[in-house]
Amino acid sequence: WIVYGLLSALFTALTSILAKSGMERVDSNLAAGLRIGVAFLLIWVIVFATGRQHGLAQLGPRALITVTLSGIAAGLSWVLYYKALQVGEAAKVMSLDKMSIVFGLILAFTVLREPALPKSIIGGLLITAGAAVMVL
Repeated sequence: WIVYGLLSALFTALTSILAKSGMERVDSNLAAGLRIGVAFLLIWVIVFATGRQHGLAQLGPRALITVTLSGIAAGLSWVLYYKALQVGEAAKVMSLDKMSIVFGLILAFTVLREPALPKSIIGGLLITAGAAVMVL
């Protein structure tokens, strides 16, 4: 999982840099829509290439609702991220975006009832401080 996480971080960084470098005179919503469309196609190619499309029939109502809500949240995140990239500096936008980790920790503690370990709290505070230093 560590390799997947690091590769995800690398591709997230590439996403930001590529988006920022190509957004001159491009509406942020249009750019986000194109990105989402490309991601949509890529993911479905992967689903069919790995034979996982049969799992659709096994999705229950709760899974369908939560995955749908997750998709809405992701779409809104991308639209807002692209708007921030369009008007802000990439390094600052990427730094502020990492506050998602802090928000995720808070939600994991409150909604999922995961334990609020001291190292998680300290890490969240350090991320918050780092984002503040980068943005201000």
